[in-house]
Amino acid sequence: MRTSTGLPIVEELRERIQRLEGAAARRRTVLPFGIKAIDRHLPGGGLALGALHEVAGGGNGAINGAAAALFAAGIAARAGGKVLWCITRPDLFAPALAQAGLVPDRVIYVEAGDEKAVLACFEEGLRHGGLGAVVAEAARLSMTASRRLQLAAESSGAIGIAIRRWRRHTEAADFGQPTASVTRWRVSALPATQLPVPGVGRARWQLELIRCRAGESADFEVEACDAKGRLALPAELVHGPGQREIGRRRAAH
Repeated sequence: MRTSTGLPIVEELRERIQRLEGAAARRRTVLPFGIKAIDRHLPGGGLALGALHEVAGGGNGAINGAAAALFAAGIAARAGGKVLWCITRPDLFAPALAQAGLVPDRVIYVEAGDEKAVLACFEEGLRHGGLGAVVAEAARLSMTASRRLQLAAESSGAIGIAIRRWRRHTEAADFGQPTASVTRWRVSALPATQLPVPGVGRARWQLELIRCRAGESADFEVEACDAKGRLALPAELVHGPGQREIGRRRAAH
């Protein structure tokens, strides 16, 4: 018996399995956070490289939006190589990205006229093959667009990070729609960790892993990215009687 493509069924199934195995092999390369409480929730022990990930602020305010951008910058910084960052509004603060480990000489900024152009640049950057990470800001991300981005990331091995940023409150509902991204994160600002210097403290975030393909959802309280893009657990959570990890709320599909 032959399929609609003209190939015998067994041969076509074998080709499909080979394609799936090839994609799975690429996804096995990961970028660990270096925090066991987080990495154990991620298949392979870290963020999949050659894959698409989504990040959003925990609310509509500028502070949470900035936290999401810095979280993405820390990931891109640790991924190594040049980083393509696609935007529609020129309001990124380069010194803040540098404090999260992403120094200016590693970043190529693309200012596109609208989100359609941003997604086109996002996909082209992921297909390029010479970049460590590609970051793009987008309010809407359809299943079709996200599949194209996921396939582009798989083809080059670069990590793709879609920062979901909304101009209007009504657009935020789109973040709940299914996409092809491997993980989906939400970052909310918390009161800072006080340091010995008066008036200075390290920012804290509530980090929510709200979707993880082949993994589980979880919440974490973390200290924001340092100058090398690394997160940390607050000292009282590491050495206290129990960590304030609120894991395993639901299994992700």
